[in-house]
Amino acid sequence: MAITSTMPVRWTPRLELREAGRRCRLSLGGWAQGEGETLQEAAGELVAGLQCLAVRFRSSGLSFPPTLGRPDVRELDFLSELGDIAARGGDIRERVFGQAAAE
Repeated sequence: MAITSTMPVRWTPRLELREAGRRCRLSLGGWAQGEGETLQEAAGELVAGLQCLAVRFRSSGLSFPPTLGRPDVRELDFLSELGDIAARGGDIRERVFGQAAAE
């Protein structure tokens, strides 16, 4: 018997970690990146950049030139969700990295 979940799965862009010398670089779906001497510094910079982008998106929207093609609706939904969390005064880290990251 297969067990299925009735909870919808929330999509999250791919998180990539790269090392360059003694520095860490985190990138989330190509939308934002953070860099630091430690993973924690890189994560902090990534979250700050994402929060800024999400708040701007929430307040004024984004326009995309036709030459870039249509944006992925999942990415726009994710960014909108981050903007909603930030607007409520919440911490977007849990949504970006998962629940354990915000504890």
